[in-house]
Amino acid sequence: MKYLQLLRPSHWIKNFFLFIPLFFAGEIFNVAKITDLLIAFLSFSITASSIYIINDYRDIEADRKHPKKCKRPLASGAVSKPAALVIFVLSVVIGLALAWYVKPKFLFVTGIYFVLNLLYSFGLKNISILDILILSMGFVLRVKAGGIASEVPTSEWLMVMIFLLALFMAIAKRRDDVLIKVQSGQEMRKAVKGYNLDFMNVMLGLVSAVIIVSYLLYTMSPQTIEHFGTYRLYYTTLFVIAGLLRYLQITYVENNTGSPTKILYKDRFIQLTILLWVLSFYVIIYLLPTNKSFFE
Repeated sequence: MKYLQLLRPSHWIKNFFLFIPLFFAGEIFNVAKITDLLIAFLSFSITASSIYIINDYRDIEADRKHPKKCKRPLASGAVSKPAALVIFVLSVVIGLALAWYVKPKFLFVTGIYFVLNLLYSFGLKNISILDILILSMGFVLRVKAGGIASEVPTSEWLMVMIFLLALFMAIAKRRDDVLIKVQSGQEMRKAVKGYNLDFMNVMLGLVSAVIIVSYLLYTMSPQTIEHFGTYRLYYTTLFVIAGLLRYLQITYVENNTGSPTKILYKDRFIQLTILLWVLSFYVIIYLLPTNKSFFE
C-alpha cells in the first residue's frame, strides 16, 4: 500500500482530460479510439506518477513541515529513498514505452510533459507565477496528448479553456499555501515569497471572470455552432458558473483549496455541477444536434 501511495493513483483522475477531445468531437462511443485512449491514459498516468515520486523525493524536508503532506510515504519514512528511486526509474521506462506503443507523436507530447515537470521539480517551481503557469500547461498537454492518441483535432478554443480552468485551480491551490504561511509562519515552498493573499485574491477573481466570458464566447461563436450543428451550447454556461462559484466559496469562505483533486473527490456540489455539465453537453451535441428551435 505504501508503494502504491507513492504513485498517487488518486491523482490519475487528472488524466481523464485525455478523453476531452474525443468527447467534444462527438465520438465518445468509438470503441477503437476508446481502447487507444485507455492505453494512453495508463501511459500518461504512470509517467505522471514518476514526476510525483521525484517531486516528493526532493521535497522531503519541506513536506515534513506541512500539516498534510507530512503523511506522504517519503516524508513519513514509510518508503526509503533508494526504493523510491527504483520505482521512479521503472515508472519512467514503462510510461514512455507505452507512449511509444500508442503513437510516436503521443510519446513526443508525453516526453514534453515529463521534461517540463522534471524541470519544475528541480527548481522552476520556486519561481513565482512561472510555477502556476507550468502546472496549467500540464493540463493543456494532457488534452493535446488525448487528441493525438484518438486522432481528433483539438481546437484553439478548447486549449484556451483548459488552460484557464487549470490556471484557476493552480492559483487557488497556491493561495492555500500562502494562507498556511500567514497562519503558521511556515513557508511551504519558495515560490510563496512572491505571493500574498491580496494578489492571489485578485488573480482568482480576474481568471474566473475571464473563464466565464471565454466560455460564453466559445459556445456562441459561429465556428462552434457550425461544428456542433446547434446554438444551444450556451445553456451549459450555468453549470460552469455554478462550479466556479462553489470553488470560490471553498477558497474564500472555507479556506480549503490545498488539493483540487481532493475537492473533486469529496465535494458533492462540484461533482453535481460537473455531472450536469457533462450530461447537458452530451444531450445537446449527441441528441439534439440541430439549429432549429424547440418550436419549429
